[in-house]
Amino acid sequence: MKIRKAEEKDADGILALLVQVLSVHAAIRPDIFVEGRPKYDRSGVIRLIGDHSRRSYVAEEDGKVLGYALCIIKEPQKDGFTLPRRTLYVDDLCVDANARGRHIGTALFEHVKKEAFSLGCSEITLNVWEGNDAAKAFYANMGMKTKKTELELLL
Repeated sequence: MKIRKAEEKDADGILALLVQVLSVHAAIRPDIFVEGRPKYDRSGVIRLIGDHSRRSYVAEEDGKVLGYALCIIKEPQKDGFTLPRRTLYVDDLCVDANARGRHIGTALFEHVKKEAFSLGCSEITLNVWEGNDAAKAFYANMGMKTKKTELELLL
């Protein structure tokens, strides 16, 4: 298995995994997510792969995308009340359900950590939906800790 920068040829593999992510999210929050409608379509995946404010990586084996990490570089905010921090935000990370247990997610996350460091980032951030206990456990194992909590009141 090799982890590398995503290329346009990976778009279909990434899109197939985005559908898997959507299924997890739709099962947890059917009031928010529309089954069968991933957050990006094929052209959206191609655009984000080419976006210089993003970093997209794939775990690939024998030409097949087994996982991906889609990241966004967030430049420091100059708001006067927080210290400026360059952040690598993990917009999405997924490993194919059929390839889990092979430490592909760990390898992807470790790659993201090295890339964040080389980009001069001081932190990696991401969001996990409440109810996605497997993702929470994975990220805890990667050393991540809760930074803040978003609350909601459904009306």
